[in-house]
Amino acid sequence: MQITITILYLLAVPLGVMLLAKRWSWIEKITPMTVLYIIGLLVGNCGIIGSEEADACNMVSNLAVPICLPLMLFGCSLKNWSTPTAAKAFFSGLLAVMIVTIAGFFIFGNSAGNLSHKEFAQISAVATGIYTGGIPNIAAIAKGVGLSDSLYIMVTSYDLIATGCYLIFVIFFGKTVFRKLLPSKIDAHDIDTATDAIVPKDTLKKKLMLAALAIATAGVSYGITILICGSLNIAILILILTTIALVLAQIRPIHEQNSSFDMGLYVVYVFCLAIATQVNIHELKILENICILWYIFFIIFGSLLLQILFAKIIKLDGDTVMVCSVALINSPPFVPMVAGLLGNRQIIITGVSIGLLGYALGNYLALGLYQLLLIL
Repeated sequence: MQITITILYLLAVPLGVMLLAKRWSWIEKITPMTVLYIIGLLVGNCGIIGSEEADACNMVSNLAVPICLPLMLFGCSLKNWSTPTAAKAFFSGLLAVMIVTIAGFFIFGNSAGNLSHKEFAQISAVATGIYTGGIPNIAAIAKGVGLSDSLYIMVTSYDLIATGCYLIFVIFFGKTVFRKLLPSKIDAHDIDTATDAIVPKDTLKKKLMLAALAIATAGVSYGITILICGSLNIAILILILTTIALVLAQIRPIHEQNSSFDMGLYVVYVFCLAIATQVNIHELKILENICILWYIFFIIFGSLLLQILFAKIIKLDGDTVMVCSVALINSPPFVPMVAGLLGNRQIIITGVSIGLLGYALGNYLALGLYQLLLIL
C-alpha cells in the first residue's frame, strides 16, 4: 500500500505543480523543477520515507530515464547538431577536470590527515573517473587502483553531497548564469516554457501512441543491452536507446508530433522528484576525512569555472557548456533535465554524446592519472 501511495505521489505532484504554474507566475519564474526539488527534499527528510518508499523512488527514477530520453529525442533534428561544437565542449570539459583534479591533489593532499599520498592518489583517480565518465565507472576504477571499501563508501557519500549541491546550483541558477556569462545560440522555436506540457497540442490518441513508442524503445534497448553485455550496462543502454530514438526521430510522422518533448519534460519532473525524495541528509557522515569533501567540491566547481573560461576563449554558447558540465559531472541521465530547464531540445544529442564519450574514456584517464600522481 505504501509503495502505491509513493508512486501516486511521484506521478501526481509534478502534474499538480505544472498546473499550478499556469496560475502562479512565481512558479514559472523559478521553474517547476526547482519547486519539485524542494518538495522532494522536504518529504525525504521529514521522517515519513522508509526503506520501501525509498526503493519505490529508486525504481521510478530508474524507469523514468529510459522513457523520457526517447520522448525528448523524438523531436530532435540532426540537421541542427554541430559535431565540432560538441567536440570542443567535450575536450575542454575533460581538460578542465584533469587540471583541477591534479591541482587539488597537491592542495588538499598535504592536509589529508591519516590518509597516505597513495590513498589520496587513489581518491583522485576515482574522482577523475566519476567526473569524466560517471558513476558506472567508479567500481572498476576503485578496484583498478586498490581503493579500500571504507574509502570507497566515503568518496561516494561525499560525491552525493557535492553533486547534489551542484545540481541545486544548476536548477536554481544555471540557466541565468550560463546564458549571462556565455552567448546563447538557442533559437526562439526551441524555447519551451515549463507549462507547455499542459497545453493540448496533439490528441490523446497520439500522446498514448508516443508514450507506447517510448516504452517500446526503452524495452527493446534494454533487451539488446542484455543480449550484448549479459547484464545491464548503463552506458551501452543509453547508447542503444539514443541511437534507436534518433533513427525513429527521422521518420516524419514521429518528428512532427508536438507533444513528445513536453511529455518527456513531465517524466523528467517525475525523475527529479524521485531523486530529491531519496536524499536523506541525516544518514550522510560528513565529518570523517572532511578534506575529501572539500577536494570534491574543488573539482566540481573549479572545473566548472575553468570550463567557462575555456568556453569564452573558444567561443562556446552557454547552453552547450551547461549540458556538457552536467553530462560529465552528473552523467547523461541528467541531460534531459537540463534540456527541460533550458527549453532547448537540440542540446540533448550533444549532452548525451558528450556523456557517452566520457564513459568511454573515463577509465583510461583515471588509471593513467593514478600512475602519474604516484610518479609525481
